[in-house]
Amino acid sequence: MKIQIVFYSMYGHVHLMAEAVAAGAGMIDGAEVSLWRVPELVPEDKLKASGAEAAQSAFSRVPLIAPAQLAEADAIIFGTPTRFGNMAAQMRNFLDQTGKLWLNGSLIGKVGSVFTSTATQHGGQESTILGFHTTLLHHGMVIVGLPYSEQRQMTMSEISGGSPYGASTIAGPDGSRKPSENELAMARFQGHHVAQITAALLRGRISGP
Repeated sequence: MKIQIVFYSMYGHVHLMAEAVAAGAGMIDGAEVSLWRVPELVPEDKLKASGAEAAQSAFSRVPLIAPAQLAEADAIIFGTPTRFGNMAAQMRNFLDQTGKLWLNGSLIGKVGSVFTSTATQHGGQESTILGFHTTLLHHGMVIVGLPYSEQRQMTMSEISGGSPYGASTIAGPDGSRKPSENELAMARFQGHHVAQITAALLRGRISGP
């Protein structure tokens, strides 16, 4: 059972969440979990000026993924920061190159799931994931979210991300806040849950008409 964690991260928040998702998925027997990133689009000088280049050095060894490689997975868990309530352009650009996969139906029946990061508490965590789901549905994927059996998403004792649509973190307007343990725990739960659903689907897979 192959599970891909495919993410874009500018300052490292989504990368930390991706590692937690991968750890959760890896807890299921037979899960072969791999971490991938999509290509950067921001010019190098702009990355340096913003401090993003230094932040990205922490995960620069994570391999870049090509669109065609998505077809190799049984489940794909995508991670993207929010840009004005939508996925980041880097992720959108990557997905826009999956037309051949769509044409061939290569992702039909595969499990898809999404997690995200925003600068503020209400900065588009839900709209980003829900908007991302539209692309997954066009590919015929089986969408898995974060069920309320993960009760950490109902935490009221602290500011925290997390919704039934997927795990999320709040980076803060200046990006200084790192994912909390509550948020990382939800990310691990999501990875574990996606792996469980994928294993069940593979065991009961039937041929189409």
